[in-house]
Parts: sequence; structure tokens; C-alpha cells
Amino acid sequence: MSAGQQEKSSSFEELDHSLEKKSEDNADVQSISHNVISSRDADATLKFMEENDSEVPEAAPEEEKKLALKTTVITLLLTCTTDLLLYSDKATLSYASIFELWEDTGLNQTRYNNSNTLFYVGYIIGQINLLLVEKLPVGKLLTGIIFLWSAIIFLHCTAYNYQGIYALRFFLGFLESVVVPILNITLAQFMTTKEKAATAPVFYSTCLGVTIPVGFIAYGVLHANVSIPIWKLFMIIIGSCTFAWGIVVFFVYPDNPTNAKFLSTKEKVWVIRRVQKSTKSSIEQKVFKRYQAIEALKDPISWLFGLFFLLQQLANNLPYQQNLLFEGIGNINNLDTTLVSAASGGFAAICAFIATGIMYFKSDITAFSVVFWTAPCFAASIAVVSLPWDDKIALLAMLCLASPLFGIPWILMFSWNTTTCSGYTKKLVRNAIVMVFYSIANLISPQLWQERDGPRYVPAWIVQIVLSFFVAPMIALVIYFILRKRNIKRRAALEEKSSYSVGFVEEDGVKREVNKAALDLTDLENEEFIYPL
Repeated sequence: MSAGQQEKSSSFEELDHSLEKKSEDNADVQSISHNVISSRDADATLKFMEENDSEVPEAAPEEEKKLALKTTVITLLLTCTTDLLLYSDKATLSYASIFELWEDTGLNQTRYNNSNTLFYVGYIIGQINLLLVEKLPVGKLLTGIIFLWSAIIFLHCTAYNYQGIYALRFFLGFLESVVVPILNITLAQFMTTKEKAATAPVFYSTCLGVTIPVGFIAYGVLHANVSIPIWKLFMIIIGSCTFAWGIVVFFVYPDNPTNAKFLSTKEKVWVIRRVQKSTKSSIEQKVFKRYQAIEALKDPISWLFGLFFLLQQLANNLPYQQNLLFEGIGNINNLDTTLVSAASGGFAAICAFIATGIMYFKSDITAFSVVFWTAPCFAASIAVVSLPWDDKIALLAMLCLASPLFGIPWILMFSWNTTTCSGYTKKLVRNAIVMVFYSIANLISPQLWQERDGPRYVPAWIVQIVLSFFVAPMIALVIYFILRKRNIKRRAALEEKSSYSVGFVEEDGVKREVNKAALDLTDLENEEFIYPL
């Protein structure tokens, strides 16, 4: 790490130490208010647990194993399919660009870049939708979003100029802006910390591998003999898939474990127990807590995660630029472009499953995994810039290596951002910080690919090499060392305690003892919260 990076790391550690010390100084005063809360401020699952917890015995090891497998498979199926369609809809414009969409709507490279930028303008403004996530059941909210975004995909068929494309991409970004946070909330509601970290690459493989199903759909569309423009047929197929999935989500997707139709009452209790035991935090909370929002803004970890996404996502236009780069580098025709992009996505999906296996068997290596999976992108990007331009096969191979793999660090960090934060409102505010930085990066990233720099686009590659594939993973290491320092301090304090503390919920002047995880404490409030690394 350079001297400048060490100095920056030291500054963040000093701020972190100051924040923790302030929390400790107020511990005696705050301990009562933190451990005794009103029922209104408690976990949304508390009432269900009070009605059913005493009647359900502890799960036997075999039952625990079956439950873990069941919840993992079903929640991954629901969230991964939604994520796959989300990125299919994002990618429609990239694929439609090889279907004469540009000619029919007056798009060119600059206007195409602008449409991607406007998508993320909508994404930033759409963060206001996190207020709806706080107030509404997430399953029902997601259903509404899916139906609306499928309608926007259908409306692409009515566009006849680039201004119409601009408007449609803006509103698509506005609607899709909170979908990934919703999916991460669901995963956190049903999985332990270790399970969520381990399966994060599987979840993201649906994004990395989106070029496989969408690429083959595009390949089939190119062979279609229809009277309408084939880019419109492509939009209709993708929009129809999204609409059909919205119907499934309406009937099956849960708001939280208490109303999961795929679980029995006994299994619901077991899920809530195991998740709260693992995370030491609440599962769902529908009251906005101002102090938690302030804590999220003061916590340096929130801003470090935001900075990571700001820098790393400067490369995020690369997958959408990929089809155009294929054509420019290798003179690949439209049919072959869809097959090459499918192969690239398949390679990335396989790597995501390998990353899952590593994370499952080895804990607390998230930051190092981020560095490891960024390294191929770093090396391949240098190769794309430095290889002779007439070495087409090598350039294509390096592009296929650089383009999809940086998505694995992205989802590892997004998942880590969630698991290293406790307190429902604090999680939402931190997610908002991350998504705003993510969106700002994606406002900038399309503009890096200026038509005047083609076909090699050296300035865009240099920005990605330095900021996205070098500085960003170093930030992950800074986060690791700060959280590790917090954990060392907390474990030492826990060893001195004879037992874990409990919590109390007060209703109508009556206090009753509850699991401390049901109190919805933040990670800085709850001295028993150990940060996953």
C-alpha cells in the first residue's frame, strides 16, 4: 500500500476510533434505552415469535441441515430469477443496438451513452423509493415494481426517436433502483451470515450469466422472419418473461419469514431463530429511526463502501459496450457477437460458482476475494491497451476476461456492505449511500467511451485499470483492517462477560424479556455484534 493510501487508511481509523469512543463514553447512559424499547420499535417478527416460539422445540441437527438447504434453494431461486430478469431488461438496449435499433430511433454512440447515463439519473432519483422499502412489505412492493418495469420494456416498442429512448431508460432506472437492495434484504431475512456471504457469487452469477439466455434469445430473433422490426420482437419477448415472473412473485415472494408460503409454522420459527442468532440483528423493521440514519452517515465504513462502488463501477459500462467492442475489434457479425457474449457470460458464471465454493469453506476472506477476482480484470485490461491491434484473437480473449469478472467483487462487496451493518434503518441508509455512489459512477462510465477514442478507447481503459481494478480493491482491504480491529476489541470485551445480555420490550408500561436481536440495535450499539470479514 502506498504512503498516500496508508495516510488515508490512518485517517479513517482515527475517525472510526473517535466514533467508537463516543459510543463507549455514553454506554452507561444509553444502556437502559438501548435494551428497553417500545413494541413499536421492535422487530416486525416479534409478535409472531411471541405467539409461536414457546411451542416449537429446537431443531435437531438433521432438521437444521434440511431447513438450511430448503431456504437457501428457494430464496436463491426467487432472488436470482428476479436479478436475471433485472439485468436482462438493462441489457436490452445493448443487444437491440445490433438489431437496427440505432437506425430506427436515430441513436449513435454519443446518444447511446447518454441513454445509459439517463438510466442512472433515474437510478439516483429512485433512491427515494427506499422510503417505500421502509414502510411497505417488500414482497408486495417488488411485485408492483416488476409489473411496472415490464410495462416500460413493452413501451420501448413505441419509441421512434432517441428522445423516446431517453425517457424510457430514465423511468426504467427509477423503477429498478431499489430492486437489488430488496433482494439483499430477502436473502438476509432467510440466511445466516455465512450462508449469505457464501452464496453471494451465485446470486450475482445471474447478472454475469445474463448474456447466456439473452444472447441465445437474440440469436433466435436474428433468424426470425417477422413483419415487425426484430428489435421490437426482442423487447416483446424480454418484457413478456418479466411480466410472467411478476405473476409468480405476486403469489410466492415473501415479505419476511412469517408469511413465507413455502415454510411451515415450525420452520418459520426455526428460520427466525437461526438468522437472529447468526446476525445478532433484527429481520425486519417498519419504523424509520432517525438516530440510526445519523449513525450510518457518521460511520466511516459507510463512506468507504460508497467510495469502493464509485471507483469500481466506473467500469460498469464495459458489459454494455462489449457487443460494440466485439464488432470493432474482431469484425464479428451480429450473429457471432451474440454467441461470443454468451460464452463470455458462461465463463463468468462458472467463476462465480467457484467463488461461492471458496467462500463457503473459508470464512472472513471477503476483502481478499475481492482482490483475487479483480486481478484478472486488471491484467486483461492492460493487455487490451498494450497488445498489437492486429492480434484480434488475443484482444477478444482479453476482452472476454476483463468484461464480466469484475462483477464478482461487486456482489461480494454489496453483500458485505449489508452483513457488516445492523439496525434496519441504518442498513437502508447505508444502502442508499452505496447506490447513490454506484449511480454516480454509472453516470460517468458511459461518457468514458467517446466516439472519437474508438475503436481502441484507450482513455476509458486507463481509468478502469487505475481506479476500478487497482484503487477500488485496496479500499476493500482498508475496510477489512478497520472491522478486524473492531472485532478484536469486541471479542476481548465478550470474554470478560459471563453471559450474553438480554433485551426488553415495553408495551402499556409492562416490560417483557426478548431476544436482544429483536431490539433492532445498530452494530455500534450492540457490543455483541461481530463483523463478518
